[in-house]
Amino acid sequence: MAVSNYSHNLDTFNKLRPGDRIEFKRGIYSHWGLYIGEGKVVHLAGENDDGINAQVKPEHLFTICGKTFNKARVTVDDFWDIVLEDKACINNSRDKKCSPLEVAEIIANATAKIGEEGYSLLYGNCEHFVNWCRYGVSKSEQVDTFLTGVATGIASLVTIAVTYALLRSNKAEEKDKEKKQTQTM
Repeated sequence: MAVSNYSHNLDTFNKLRPGDRIEFKRGIYSHWGLYIGEGKVVHLAGENDDGINAQVKPEHLFTICGKTFNKARVTVDDFWDIVLEDKACINNSRDKKCSPLEVAEIIANATAKIGEEGYSLLYGNCEHFVNWCRYGVSKSEQVDTFLTGVATGIASLVTIAVTYALLRSNKAEEKDKEKKQTQTM
């Protein structure tokens, strides 16, 4: 583990309290887990350790309710086995928008799901899981941000296409007018 990340992660580890959401920064995405105490984290981890060491494979990106490919399973792992060389942060930022459940209920939610399988990038990923455990609401800001970007991109393309079509149509009308004026002269 990089020395700079190790000291940061040690500081994070020492500050963890049961029920905290942990964000493991993996570069282009974050993996999420829920701290339950004694160095243990409950998280939705994929096969071949996907989600632990970020070996994301194209065939894992889309599933049908997760059951078809048994992509991920709720597991309990040691904090240090999950973080590896990445950076971990306590991230309870949703506490500003949602009231967290009582710690005992958060931990009960997480541990009740251990062993369950299922994964959907859009509807049931590791961030959905930890948010459901802590707040009782299954939501992923990563997915929401991505979908907002896609919607914005589509809206921009539609706007460009409509503008282009209108301009082209106006040019055609002007040419027709010019042609008619030339013919009447």
